[in-house]
Amino acid sequence: MAFCSFKGGEIFKDHYEPGIYVCVKCGYELFSSTSKYKHSSPWPAFTTTIHEDSVSKQEERPGALKIRCGKCNNGLGHEFLNDGPKHGLSRF
Repeated sequence: MAFCSFKGGEIFKDHYEPGIYVCVKCGYELFSSTSKYKHSSPWPAFTTTIHEDSVSKQEERPGALKIRCGKCNNGLGHEFLNDGPKHGLSRF
């Protein structure tokens, strides 16, 4: 398992071992390594969460949602709409 806090999470940008990225605060499953892809962002990038309820979302500005752990509400960063590796996919 890889642990991802998204505060110092840049250490996982080039980490591609199979596994599950979990909330550093509570251990809740957030992302699978199978949804991870290379992106120019300094942070790891994912196309989808591991479970539908892995994160909660709140609109912050057009095209960007603030995301938090679905279990403990820990701040995780953003979901950028239509910014994934293929048209129509999000980038977490």
